[in-house]
Amino acid sequence: TPGGILTAEQYLAMDTLCDAVASGSLRITSRQGIQYHFVRKGDLHWLLATLNDHLVTTLGACGDVVRNIMCCPAPLADRQRADVAPYVQEVARRFRPRTQAYYELWLDGERAVTAMEPGEAPGEEPLYGTAYLPRKFKIGFAFPGDNCIDVYSNDIGVVPVLDGDGESLRGFTVLVGGGMGKNHTKPDTFPRLADPLATVAPEELMEVLATIIGVQRDHGDRHDREHARLKYLIHEWGIDRFRAEVAQRLRRPLPAPEPVVFEAADDHLGWHPQGDGRWFLGVKVENGRIVDRGAVRVRSGLRAVVERFAPGVRLTAREDILLTDLADRDRPDVEALLGDYGVLPAEQWVAIKRNSFACPALPTCGLALTESERALPGVLDELEVALDALGLAGLDVHVRMTGCPNGCSRPYTTEIGLVGRGKKNYDIHLGGEPVGIRLNDIFAENVPRDELVNVLRPVLAHYRDQRQSEERFGDFCHRQGVDPLRAQLGTERWARKPRDPAKENTNPS
Repeated sequence: TPGGILTAEQYLAMDTLCDAVASGSLRITSRQGIQYHFVRKGDLHWLLATLNDHLVTTLGACGDVVRNIMCCPAPLADRQRADVAPYVQEVARRFRPRTQAYYELWLDGERAVTAMEPGEAPGEEPLYGTAYLPRKFKIGFAFPGDNCIDVYSNDIGVVPVLDGDGESLRGFTVLVGGGMGKNHTKPDTFPRLADPLATVAPEELMEVLATIIGVQRDHGDRHDREHARLKYLIHEWGIDRFRAEVAQRLRRPLPAPEPVVFEAADDHLGWHPQGDGRWFLGVKVENGRIVDRGAVRVRSGLRAVVERFAPGVRLTAREDILLTDLADRDRPDVEALLGDYGVLPAEQWVAIKRNSFACPALPTCGLALTESERALPGVLDELEVALDALGLAGLDVHVRMTGCPNGCSRPYTTEIGLVGRGKKNYDIHLGGEPVGIRLNDIFAENVPRDELVNVLRPVLAHYRDQRQSEERFGDFCHRQGVDPLRAQLGTERWARKPRDPAKENTNPS
């Protein structure tokens, strides 16, 4: 689902499938996709075939290939004028694997169904070759000024460059070498933000992206999968050597990157005019789980709206959903219908809950060390009580939780990141910020779930007493530094070994 875009018909088909073959819920991912959980092996054929029948595919959803292409999902007037969508679709089409294996079924060791004609050879992979890439590869398109997809966390980030009046597309600034994953036991693995590489003309973009992928294919680490992402190649080579290699393959120099400035990372929740007389509504979906629970029947409410009004459906990088192309006259009825199912409007969410999300983790992720999606609501409830007691009710602070260090909820750039460490323990990261342009740092390591808010409480009290005017919590922690904070607050027992300065990457622009 490049850019998280679905038609009403596609969404309804996906919704129906989750009852037929899965657990009765849909799960929006942090890369604008959908997950089905608890699918029985015997139902896979039906699931994939039905998705394909509705022009949705799982091809490239995993493996050492380019994954789902991210893009700002909001159909705002400035984004529509820039007309970036065709480039997103072309990247998805061009870098999709060519293999026919997706359309094959095997039974008892024999190929029972194939898309190949008799005697036809398997399709060639002109970009990926016989060995594919060393590791997964992620590409995302942000919009100027709005880093709602966390563009610096991608292997390749693409930011449109608009002309002076913002009416037309002049080029793209390409960023390279981002990635969130690390391993708790391997200090040579780490999160990294992408570096600016070049600003290229629109007609050059596809060639430049293919060349970058080719460099990673040929030089990425194929001996250690935990050290195989593009970010490690660029960390070891440096951006200048990497740029020179790309330029050599292109047989022309790369233009210097133009400055990239992000003022916000909009969640796009609530009502927004599209500029064409229609509106879109951003609906908060707690941790991306589209499900009916008690009086809050999010799944039924969304289905009712999509059935009645047939809006476009777009998934966000924060695991929420946008209902697009709605008529102005329908807005009260849409609100009332969602309200009938207990779906809260965006303005009724407490800030700390509106701005937080988690990865699925246990019990459906094979990499998870602990809980995330199921644990975060309880942590936020406790944190809300603590904020009220400290006189910080309504504090706008961003929290992200992940069940392992792979960082699918991108916890390493946010103000408070909670990263699964063990069965019931987490690392607490502090000092990021909402726009996604600075890494945070580990404040406390291996903290039991029941102690998370207790460890955060003195930091929040110190922030209340020592913050500068209008200073955000993440900026305060960054200015103070995690080591001085621990020393001032007497929490040294949660300290960890200091980060290697050579791995710092906190000012990508």
